[in-house]
Amino acid sequence: MEYVIEMNHITKVFGNFKALDDVTLCVKKGEIHALLGENGAGKSTLMSVLFGLYQAEAGEIKINGKPVKINNPNDANNLSIGMVHQHFKLVHNFTVLESIVLGRETVRGGFLKMDEARKKVIELSERYKLKINPDAYISDITVGMQQRVEILKMLYCDNDILIFDEPTAVLTPQEIDELMKIMKNLVDEGKSIIFISHKLNEIKAVANRCTVLRKGKYIGTIDVDTATKETMSEMMVGRKVNFHLDKADLKTGDTVLEVKDLTVISKASHKNVVNDVSFQVKKGEIVCIAGIDGNGQSELVYGITGLIPIQRGQVVLNGKDITKESIRKKCLDGLAHIPEDRHKHGLVLDYTLQQNAVLQTYYKTRFQKNGFIRFGAIKEYAKKLIAQYDIRSGQGEESIVRDMSGGNQQKVIIARELDRNPDMVIAVQPTRGLDVGAAEYIHSQLIKQRDEGKAVLLVSLELDEVMEVSDRILVMYEGEIVADLAPKSVTAQELGLYMSGSKRNIKTK
Repeated sequence: MEYVIEMNHITKVFGNFKALDDVTLCVKKGEIHALLGENGAGKSTLMSVLFGLYQAEAGEIKINGKPVKINNPNDANNLSIGMVHQHFKLVHNFTVLESIVLGRETVRGGFLKMDEARKKVIELSERYKLKINPDAYISDITVGMQQRVEILKMLYCDNDILIFDEPTAVLTPQEIDELMKIMKNLVDEGKSIIFISHKLNEIKAVANRCTVLRKGKYIGTIDVDTATKETMSEMMVGRKVNFHLDKADLKTGDTVLEVKDLTVISKASHKNVVNDVSFQVKKGEIVCIAGIDGNGQSELVYGITGLIPIQRGQVVLNGKDITKESIRKKCLDGLAHIPEDRHKHGLVLDYTLQQNAVLQTYYKTRFQKNGFIRFGAIKEYAKKLIAQYDIRSGQGEESIVRDMSGGNQQKVIIARELDRNPDMVIAVQPTRGLDVGAAEYIHSQLIKQRDEGKAVLLVSLELDEVMEVSDRILVMYEGEIVADLAPKSVTAQELGLYMSGSKRNIKTK
C-alpha cells in the first residue's frame, strides 16, 4: 500500500516533557484522515513536525514513499504540504489578496504584479466555492472568512497535502457544514487531507480513517464507517465517556441575578447590540442564552460583568444594584466569570499557573502579609487546585500558561473562579475547542454548582450543550430575547428556528 505521508516512530521532547512518544501516522492518497485526541495529546505538535515548525528527536518522514527532511515551512511547501493553523496566521492590515499571495508574489523588474494573482485567486475561489472579496482587509472580515483565505492560500501554492488544525473551533454550524463540503470537494480533486479534531460528529461526517493519540502516544488507526462514537471517545480519553448528563431534579430558590432593561451600544456601528434585555436567574438553576454568534450575547455578558459600559438598565445581584460597581467589587459580591476568550480576558499568558490562580485574590490576607506576597501560600493553593481540578501541565504550578493545552488553560480559569465559592457563575462558551473528556468534566462542574444551590448563566453556541445542560433556554436574536423555553419541551430543529429569527414566543418592545 503506497501512502502519500508516512511519519514513522516520531518522538518530540520539550525539556523533560515527551510531547510525542514513538508516534506513527500513515495517510493514503485521496483520503480525509482524522487525527483525534484530547487537548494536549500531541496532535498539533505532530503536525508542526510535518510542517517543519519543529524538528523531531527521533523517527523518519516519507512523502510518496521517499524519505524527506523538513527543516522549515518552506521545505514543507516545496513538498506540496500546506497547513491551516488553529490560530490563523494572517496579517491584519493586509487585504485578502495580499494575504493569499504573501511569500509567492509575482515580481517583474522589481515591481509587484498582482493582476495575474488576482485572476488565479478569483478562479480558485469560484472553483472551490470559497466566496471572498479580494480587496477586503483581514481585520474587517469574519473568522469564517479568514479561514477561507487560509484555505485559498494553500490552494494558491498548489499544495496536494492539506492539514486542517482544529478548523471548526471558531465557526458557526452553517460555516462548519460549508467547510465539510469544501473538504470533500478537495479530496475529489485528488488532494489528501489531515483533519485534526476532537469533535466526533464531524469526524464521522467527513473522515475515511482516524488515528487516535493519547498523552503523546499512538493508540491506533480505525475505519470511521465501522467505529462507533463510544469506541472513538474511549480510545481518546482511556475510559468510557458519559454522553448523557445526570442532573438532580430542579429546585429553584431566591433570585440571584436580575437584569432589567439592559441596553448596550456597539462602538463600531453606534447601534443597539443589546436592546432592552430583561431576565432573572434563580438559585439552583442553569439558564442558557442560546443564539447564533453575533446576536449580542457577548456584549450582554460584557455589560453584566463590567467589561464594557452599558447605555441604560440595571444589574442586580442578591438584591443589590451592582450596575456601576468595579469588576473587583463585583467579584467580591459573589460574581464569577468564565469568559469566552480565555487568552484575552481569562489569563495572563506569560504568567505561571500559580500566578493566574490568584489574579483576583492575591491581595487577601491568605496570600499577603503587610503588603508582601506570601509565595509559599500561593504555591500550596495552586497545588491544591491542580489536584482537585485535574490540571495537567509540564511543570505543575510553575508552568507558563501559554505553553499549556487549551483544555488545561480552561481548567485553570474554572478552578480559579469556582474555588472563590461565588453565588452567580457566568460561563461563556466554556467548552469551545475542548475534547469530549474535558467538556464532560466542565459540564459536571457547572451542574455541581447548580446542585449546591448556586445560580449559573451559560452562554453557548453548541446546540447539544444547550439542550443537555440547561434548565431554561433564553434565545437571543438581534440583541433581543425572543424566546423563553424549557429544554424538555423543545426540539433542536425548533430551537434553530428561534435562533434564526423565524419564530418567537416573547413579545419584545
